[in-house]
Amino acid sequence: MDLFIYLFAALFSVLNPIGTVPIFVGLTQHDSQKERSRISLWTAINVFIILLVSYFIGQYVLTFFGISIDALRIAGGIIIVNSGFSLLSGKINKKRGINKKVETDAQQRNDIALTPLAIPMLAGPGSISLLIAFYQEHHQMKEIAISCLAILAIAIAIYAILKSAHYLARILGASGIVAISRIVGFIVISIGIQYIVSSIVNIVKGNLT
Repeated sequence: MDLFIYLFAALFSVLNPIGTVPIFVGLTQHDSQKERSRISLWTAINVFIILLVSYFIGQYVLTFFGISIDALRIAGGIIIVNSGFSLLSGKINKKRGINKKVETDAQQRNDIALTPLAIPMLAGPGSISLLIAFYQEHHQMKEIAISCLAILAIAIAIYAILKSAHYLARILGASGIVAISRIVGFIVISIGIQYIVSSIVNIVKGNLT
């Protein structure tokens, strides 16, 4: 249960679906309720698939390119800390890797569930590196099953939040969303620093032994 809560909380902090609410509202403001529900569902499904593939296949990609897990954790930690500072300071990049052409195209079509919503806005480098590193430490059958359940739970949470995005935007307002994002930002920074520190400790221990 502790493993499930830890991974769910870590993924929720890094993906930050609450922070995606205003972007989702902007991209779907002219869509019907049925269309918004469809986009919410497929966004959640796409995120689930991306995270699951990252969790199981990511380690083989690292092996192919000769990247150590500690190097990945440091790189991922830097990305996570940077995202956390953006959330904490309120200087959130609402495009999150989306160039002007993609943004314009997204606003002109309804099928935005994969790009830009699922990736890179939700499932980005931070969450992918987090899962790859997590698999290295938790790869027993029971741990894999719990991890898959946590990934499924985060996908369900994303669906529920995006489906209710227009209601949440009205209830929380801009200030409410910013306040939640800053709280989440502090948690994200802590996770990122923990990844960096633990990786540096592992590297130092490895060189000393």
